Order: sequence, then C-alpha cells, then structure tokens
Amino acid sequence: MTTALVTGAAGALGRAIVRRLAADGHQVAALDLDAGSLDGTLNLAADLRDPAAIEDAFARTADRLGPVGILVNNAAIYPSRPFLEVPLAEYDDVHAVNQRAYWLAAQHAARQMTSLGAGAIINIASITMHGGWPDLAAYVATKGAATALTRALARELGPREIRVNCVSPGAFPTAAEEIHPDPEAYNRFVLERQALQRRGSPEELAAVVSFLAGPDASFVTGQTIEVNGGWVMA
Repeated sequence: MTTALVTGAAGALGRAIVRRLAADGHQVAALDLDAGSLDGTLNLAADLRDPAAIEDAFARTADRLGPVGILVNNAAIYPSRPFLEVPLAEYDDVHAVNQRAYWLAAQHAARQMTSLGAGAIINIASITMHGGWPDLAAYVATKGAATALTRALARELGPREIRVNCVSPGAFPTAAEEIHPDPEAYNRFVLERQALQRRGSPEELAAVVSFLAGPDASFVTGQTIEVNGGWVMA
C-alpha cells in the first residue's frame, strides 16, 4: 500500500483525486487550509504559503502512514484582477501557493521517495497556460511554471525511479467558476470551444491522475496530459 499526499484536497478536483486514490488502495494524506471536512485517511491543515507547514505535513504523514510514494500538487489560488491593478502582495501569495509550494512539496516528497526506491509526482496545471486568460496573469504564470518544473524534475529525478508528470485540466465545473459573472454565458463559451459537447466531471480528471500514479504509467515521465474535452489539442 502506497502513501499518497494530495494538496488542495478540499476543492472539487482535490476531493475527487483523494477519493480515487483511496479507491485504488492507497493511504491518502489530504492537505488543505481547513482539514475538518476532508476525505483522506489522514487529514492535515496546512497553509502552503508557510514552508514550515509544508515540512511539518510531510513529517506527520511519514510518521503516521509511512514515506510518501505519490504526491499530487493540486492546490491553487486564483484571484481575478486586471494585470495593471495586481498588488505585489497578491502576486506573492499566488506564487507561494501555486508554484513555490509545488517546488517545496516535490523536494520533501522526492527525499521520501528516494528511501522507497521509486515514486510518482503529479503536478496540476491549467488550460489557461496555453492562450493566456484575462485578469488571471499571476495564476496563468504559475501554471506554466508547473509544466516547466515537471519537465526539469522528470529529467533530474528519473535516475531515482521517480516519475514526474503534469495534468492540465480544462474548464471543469468547480467553485473556480464563481469568478465569472455570468455562469450560463461561460458555460456556452466553454462548450463552443470543446470537441466534446459536455462538461467534464472531477472524477474524469481523477482517473488520469490515478493512471499517472499507478503501475500502468511506469514508463511515462516528463509529460503534460491535457484533460479538456478537446478544447486544446497538444
């Protein structure tokens, strides 16, 4: 039984990933700011802006469940504001959660995976990194960074049998859509661009994460898999 750690576990995508990995037979440490309502084997409250909190979460996970063999970097924040109005403090928060925390979590995970002799790191990116997105410049930049980090870590950690891949979701119906003022118009906007004329479910994204975390993806590393209903075809 492998220990998996999932960040951003309280959101719709995070919950689906936690549930799928648990159904696959893994012990799952679920991390979020508020751990009270999470679905993991071990629920941990952690502010990912705080490097010490990340280190503590990995230490507690290893102590309770054993070394982490699967990491899913899923947490993200996405304040919506025109680029010229973004204060530096807001940009720093987005960078801390969406990029620096991915880096730090991967470091802690890779150290524990080295003791196991193998592991899988899965970073969650976003369709927005392909064409930009108005009022989300900081978020888009961090999602592009997640993809680049995936490739760099796949190259460096490959000799340790640690696979690093990225999943790039399309427009899944989650709380993130609350930033759009007209939900019906946004739904039409999405479906006009997708090849599949329906909205995807969080469980469909979790299935791809499950594949990358499991033995069927044993020779897959450094890849970004698009899960967007055919909106972007890479």
